[in-house]
Amino acid sequence: MRVVAALGGNALIRRHEDGDVETQRRNVEIAAAALAPVAGEHELIVTHGNGPQIGLLAMQSANGSGPPVPLDILGAESEGLIGYMVAQGLENVLPEREVATVLTQVVIDPDDPAFGRPTKPIGPVYLTREAAFVMAKDHHWDIAADGDVWRRVVASPEPQRIVELKTIELGVEAGVIVVCVGGGGVPVVVDEAGRVSGVEAVIDKDLAASLLARQLGADALLLLTDVAGVETDFGAPGSEVISAATPEQLRELDLAAGSMGPKVEAACRFVEATGGRAVIAQLDAAGEALAGNAGTAVGSVQRA
Repeated sequence: MRVVAALGGNALIRRHEDGDVETQRRNVEIAAAALAPVAGEHELIVTHGNGPQIGLLAMQSANGSGPPVPLDILGAESEGLIGYMVAQGLENVLPEREVATVLTQVVIDPDDPAFGRPTKPIGPVYLTREAAFVMAKDHHWDIAADGDVWRRVVASPEPQRIVELKTIELGVEAGVIVVCVGGGGVPVVVDEAGRVSGVEAVIDKDLAASLLARQLGADALLLLTDVAGVETDFGAPGSEVISAATPEQLRELDLAAGSMGPKVEAACRFVEATGGRAVIAQLDAAGEALAGNAGTAVGSVQRA
């Protein structure tokens, strides 16, 4: 079975954790161990988020002596550094397997309405609105609530096409575990002459993972995060994980645009386009989720 597994950005830097290298290494070891059983039985393609990392890089750039570095360049930088760590983590738990990271560009529409409506959270969290807006004023950022905290938000256009798709597919067919489309891929546009150039945005990694899974003909899409699945009345007393639901049922829920909303939409798109299996689950339950014993399964028939 061909499986695309999308690691949340907090797979490497969890909420309220420092973004130091050793913390990220420890977290990637957990992610690699969770994915090892899946890779042992199936073709595995891994994608990952980069929200915390690209936000930290953007902050370092804004506080530097030179002009701010564009987001597409920072996206490529974060895709490389996270892809290196994830590939190394997988190599350490699966020494008999070949692993490769592909720096990936993803084409978007330059007229996407997302450029006028920033929604994608990146960077560190701010516990108060006041602290967030001080940063926003100093750096000319857009700020929005992300649950009970505040974060910088940037434009998140729809992914349309994966530039390196054929290269990724060649690797998968050769038995390589491919790490790709990191952070949703580097957002680029293509002009009439076919020239590619980067744009100031961050693509949602779950929507890009869904596109990757559809274009690779994957059988399953795992959206792995830090919660057990989609919950009813998230954060409220008595909230419960939804074990299974149809796309229609999930789309009726009121979900946060910056967190669970894109995961649900990504799962729904994959199921509707392919009839395959999509599961939203906690990272350490990846194998159980694929087996149908954990997380929120998205499909036309509910799980018993």
